[in-house]
Amino acid sequence: MKTILSLIAALSLAYLLALGSVDSQQPDLDPAECSGKWIHIRNLPTRFNIDLLANCSDFRLFDDFCPYLANHGLGQKAHNQTRSWYRTEPFMLELIFHRRMLEYPCLTADPAVASAIFLPYYAGIDSLRYLYGGDVNSSFEHGLDLFQFLKHHDSPQIWENHQGHDHFLVMARPAWDFSQSVSYDQPIWGTSFLELPEFYNITALTLESRTWPWQEQAVPYPTSFHPPNTALFEAWVTRLRQSRRSTLMVFAGGGGSSSSPNIRRSIRLECKNSANSSETNGGYSKSCEFIDCSNGVCEHDPNRFMRPMLQSKFCLQPPGDTPSRRSTFDGIIAGCIPVFFENQSAKTQYTWHLPEDKYSDFSVYIPKEDVVFKGVKILDVLLGIPRDEVRRMRERVLEIMPRVMYRNHGSSLGLRTKKDAFDIAIEGTLQRIKARLQ
Repeated sequence: MKTILSLIAALSLAYLLALGSVDSQQPDLDPAECSGKWIHIRNLPTRFNIDLLANCSDFRLFDDFCPYLANHGLGQKAHNQTRSWYRTEPFMLELIFHRRMLEYPCLTADPAVASAIFLPYYAGIDSLRYLYGGDVNSSFEHGLDLFQFLKHHDSPQIWENHQGHDHFLVMARPAWDFSQSVSYDQPIWGTSFLELPEFYNITALTLESRTWPWQEQAVPYPTSFHPPNTALFEAWVTRLRQSRRSTLMVFAGGGGSSSSPNIRRSIRLECKNSANSSETNGGYSKSCEFIDCSNGVCEHDPNRFMRPMLQSKFCLQPPGDTPSRRSTFDGIIAGCIPVFFENQSAKTQYTWHLPEDKYSDFSVYIPKEDVVFKGVKILDVLLGIPRDEVRRMRERVLEIMPRVMYRNHGSSLGLRTKKDAFDIAIEGTLQRIKARLQ
């Protein structure tokens, strides 16, 4: 509890310091550089954000997330000597984003001149009481308290100016978790936040979007890599280029143990069969490696999966309970070429960070139906790609890597010149809001 109270105090202090600094508009910054980029942070009551963290161990069916609150949501360091690697829980993106927003160079205290309004509401964390807690039967109420505050308290004209079209927030879960119909008599999984008419106009940054999104845009899952300066970032890139990749492909994940046909089962069987096969493997010391991450054993321990990814040319990214995976971004951070089995896993999701028309430059696509039902072997497809093409694809992966990482808060000015996942999310949000207002 002492750690949690310390974190809450630190977040409160950082927020107050940021509010105190926006009036100066950062004197070394040319105001013209912020034209069309000004963002106002709504001053929400703490019950909508940092107070929610005090309940971090209250949900028995959900993981105790108290350890992952450290370092403003980055989690505890992966080991004592590191300055870049953390045991990051992706659902803490709301904290990570909030902390980075406090460093955004174009903050304004005047909502009238802002191009966008940021709501520092920890929607995913607040949803836990509806998903796992005592409020499961009233999940249609998720967000109504926030709307009442925006509509009727503390400068309601800020909301009324554009009826919420200029407001955005982070919801650090898949959008499906907030898409329960408000008309269901019996509650099913999820809350109804994104189904409430009150919030139809906002922009929600989620970890995964629905098939036909209106409010939401998917942004990358946070990985464990959060470098604080250019030197450490460049050192990692150098290591990726020098890494000897003696394994053709790796799959880090769970599932696939049932007898029913599915892509994960096919992958596990192919990996098992390749280990027992005497057929040529294209000069690789190992054709396939399977890292069993069942029961979440890999989620907060990058040591379990990062080394095998560093040693592999291709990282297999099959869908699971939902189409997208954090592992997609872990693999890119490792310089490993992603292999997708359905477009909804990434191509139609992360359009701001990974442009759709560039996917063939840095990834491989094999329809899951071809693998599961038509006998297509993943090994054959990957071995059929010329080595020169594989090298070019790996270079493209290294080029896009900064776009999917979240650098550390308080990072060096040099590293801030490289746009990361946060920077691109803000750019995309401003463009979307501008288009809607026009």
